[in-house]
Amino acid sequence: MVGSLKRFLTGIMALTLGVGLTACAGSKSSSGVEKVRLMVWSPSEDQSKDSGEWLQTMCKNFANEHPEWDITFVYGVADEATAKDQVSQDPDASADVFMYANDHLTNLIDAKAIVKFGGKYKEEIESTNSKELLDSLTVDNEIYGVPFTTNTWYMFYDKSVFSDDDVKNLDTMLNKGTVSFPLGNSWYLPAFYLGNGCTLFGNENDESKGVDFGGDKAVDVTNYVIDLAANPNFKIDADGSALAGLRDGSVSAMFTGSWDANSIKEALGDRMGVTSLPKFTINGEEKQMLAYAGSKAIGVNSHSEHMEQAVALAVYLGGMEAQKAHYEMRNVIPCNTELLKDPEIASDALVLAQNNTFNNTSILQPFVSAMSNCWVPVENMGKGIRNKSVTHDNAKDQTEAMNAAMNSNGIN
Repeated sequence: MVGSLKRFLTGIMALTLGVGLTACAGSKSSSGVEKVRLMVWSPSEDQSKDSGEWLQTMCKNFANEHPEWDITFVYGVADEATAKDQVSQDPDASADVFMYANDHLTNLIDAKAIVKFGGKYKEEIESTNSKELLDSLTVDNEIYGVPFTTNTWYMFYDKSVFSDDDVKNLDTMLNKGTVSFPLGNSWYLPAFYLGNGCTLFGNENDESKGVDFGGDKAVDVTNYVIDLAANPNFKIDADGSALAGLRDGSVSAMFTGSWDANSIKEALGDRMGVTSLPKFTINGEEKQMLAYAGSKAIGVNSHSEHMEQAVALAVYLGGMEAQKAHYEMRNVIPCNTELLKDPEIASDALVLAQNNTFNNTSILQPFVSAMSNCWVPVENMGKGIRNKSVTHDNAKDQTEAMNAAMNSNGIN
């Protein structure tokens, strides 16, 4: 009872549905129905009236499907990036069910704050998701979440400027129009290095293999990106400048994800094109840009006092019906393999672009703990190229320094 009360008192921005929070775990109402209290966290957009109150609607539907449980839901706001910190630091004061980005999985496991799915639930998750998606949530052959969308970035463009053939190669595009890219963002810049053969932990989450962003293959990329930055048709995206450029016509293509799709549609209208990542030409050879890819998932707190109901709710919130509603209400791209067969969804260019990127022009973003050492050195490289402190003359030294930093824990 203490843990239950503590979660209630500390729930952030809690909104209570229904009446009465007095029942302890396993208590029964006068009719013999089990009384259950579940705290659920999600991004604010999932709970807003403007987005159709997706979370509340889905939870009500879940409750209606389970009359054997008298469920009181308590809603809190925590997005996929921040839930990990709260759940890991104090599981007892955190939600029973929450959403998280898969690159935070090892933190949650280390904190013993997340459950693995087994039995019929594991079978359901495995039967309705691709192997690549399952890999993003699997550690030591155990699945720790229910995926509800892939998480990656790709390219939006103005179809009046670029043809279907143009967008297959970045350098071809730069001969015809302006392209914006977030050079100082270390989630994006590695696409060129990975495309030319650089690796992170063997590209298979093997921490013992370290980072290989060095040697001629990496130096060639640094020199290539220096030339990109000097191209008058290449614009560096920062603080929303790419989206503003699409609106005023000074930018004809940009790299981002589904979260910007509605704004881009407003800017370009029927001229909006969207596709997986282009190739780029380095030393006369075409190479494929490779984005980081991951997933967003529904997780269950290992400290939940209502484990049966929490697990069932998580599977429901990540299931086909809830994913379809998520897509219709918030444009969250579904990943359920059965749902992707729906003709309307299958023909959506945004869905195709995101899933084609995930399947064909990306690598699974490593979620080993040493990945935390990789962000700042790459960011510094991008910023150095932008401000011209990284040049052709020092490209080799700067690249090797980046590689060394990525393989360091910052102490040695």
